[in-house]
Amino acid sequence: MNVVGERAVLPLVAVIGRPNVGKSTIFNRLVGRRRSIVSDEPGVTRDRIYAPVEWSGYEFEVVDTGGIVPGEESEIPRKIFEQAQLAINAASLVLMVVDGRSPRTGSDEELARMLRLTGRPVFLLVNKIDSLSMEPEVSEYLSLGFDHVFPISAEHGRGFTELLDSVVNVLPRRPETADEGEIRVSIIGRPNAGKSTLLNALVGEDRSMVSSTAGTTRDAVDSVVEHDGQRFRFVDTAGIRHHSRSTEKAERLSVMMARRHLELSDVAILLIDASASVTAIDATIGGYAHEAGRSVVIAVNKWDLIEKGASTSAEFEKRIRLKLKFLEYAPCIFLSAKTGQRVERLFRIVRDLDQSRRKRVTTGELNSFLKEVRLERGGLPSEVRVQYIAQVRTAPPTFVVFVQSSRPFHFSFERFLVNRLRERFSFEGTPIIIKQRVRKRGNRNGRQDSR
Repeated sequence: MNVVGERAVLPLVAVIGRPNVGKSTIFNRLVGRRRSIVSDEPGVTRDRIYAPVEWSGYEFEVVDTGGIVPGEESEIPRKIFEQAQLAINAASLVLMVVDGRSPRTGSDEELARMLRLTGRPVFLLVNKIDSLSMEPEVSEYLSLGFDHVFPISAEHGRGFTELLDSVVNVLPRRPETADEGEIRVSIIGRPNAGKSTLLNALVGEDRSMVSSTAGTTRDAVDSVVEHDGQRFRFVDTAGIRHHSRSTEKAERLSVMMARRHLELSDVAILLIDASASVTAIDATIGGYAHEAGRSVVIAVNKWDLIEKGASTSAEFEKRIRLKLKFLEYAPCIFLSAKTGQRVERLFRIVRDLDQSRRKRVTTGELNSFLKEVRLERGGLPSEVRVQYIAQVRTAPPTFVVFVQSSRPFHFSFERFLVNRLRERFSFEGTPIIIKQRVRKRGNRNGRQDSR
C-alpha cells in the first residue's frame, strides 16, 4: 500500500437539500469535474464524497450529501438531523439548495429551520434559474429567512462567480491547524469494538455516548486531555463499515467523515474486538490509516472477556500480523476499555509514536547507514547503484534515494531499506516512504521518480 503525507485541514462547505434539487450538479460545478453521479432520479447519490475547490487563490473542501427524503410530518426533523448532522457539524459554511422551478415545500421550511438552529452560516441557493426572466421565482424562497440568497443555474454555470466570491469571503482565512505540541489521535475501528468506551476511559468521564447497538456514534467527538504535561486530542470516530454493508445514508456519510478525521490525525488507535477475532474489515480500516500516513497502535479491546492460557496473547497477535501484514510496524497492546486494564499505557505509546514519526535523521547519518547496508549485504544488487540517501520530510518519515540504474530498484530492496531504516533509527509505529530518483546510465540529466 502507498501512503501519503500530512494534509492541511481545509474549511469544509456542505451542500444540503432535498432530493432532485441539483446538489450533485452544484458539487460537480464547484469542483470543476464530474465527481458525483447526476440523474433525474431522486436519491441517486449513494456514497458521500468530498473534494477540494480552489477559487482566487483560496482553497476549501466541499462535501456532497444525499437528498433528504421527507417522511411523515413528525419524522421530518429526525430524518433531516440523521442525514445532515455530520456534514453540518463539520462545516464552516452550509449551502442549502432549493429548486427554483418548484414551489416551496414543507421539507424546505423544516430544513431551513434546522439550519438556523445550528448557528452555522447558511447560503440559500435557488437552483435552476436559467435566465433573468426566471429571477422573480426566487421571491418564493425569501421567506425562509436567510440573508444570503443566490439565484443560480448549476447546469449552465450561471451565478457561480458571485457565489464563489461570497463563499471565500465568509470562510476562515487560514486553514485550521492543530495546536502546537498537541497530538491528534483518532480512535478507529469497526462498529461496536468499544471506541466510545475507550475514549471515556482515556478522558475519565462520559464524553461519548456508549451503547451496545453498533453504530451509535454518528459524528466525531473531540476530547482534549493533558497527561504528564502532554496535550492529546482524542477523536472518537463513527464505526467504519464495509461500503456494501453501509445501508443507512447517514452511516455512509459517517464513514466518509471518519476517514476525513483520520487523515487529520497524527496517530491512530486501531481498536480490534478480541471477542470477534480479526476480520477483513479490520484490515480495511487499518489500510485507511496506513494509506493516510498515520502512525498506528493496534489495541485489542475486551481482553477481560477472553479465557487465557500461557500463549493466548502471542497466538492472537500472530493472527493480527498475518491479517494486517502492512501494519507490521505497529505495536500491539491488549486492554479492556471497560475495566481500564492497560488503558493508561496508551498515553505513553501514542506519545512515543508521535515522536517517532517526527524524527529527522541527518544526511551524514544516512550515508553512514548506507555504507553499513552495503557491507551487510556484501554489496548491493548489480542493477542498483545507490549514490546517496536523504530525508526530505517527517510525519511520516520520507526519504529520497538517488540511484543510477536502467530502472527503479525492485520492491524487495525497497522493503529491505525500510526495515533497516526502522531498526537503525527506531522509527516505531510509523509508515516510512521511499522515493527514488533514478538517473539512467549514460544519461546525466534523465531522472524519474519511483515509489
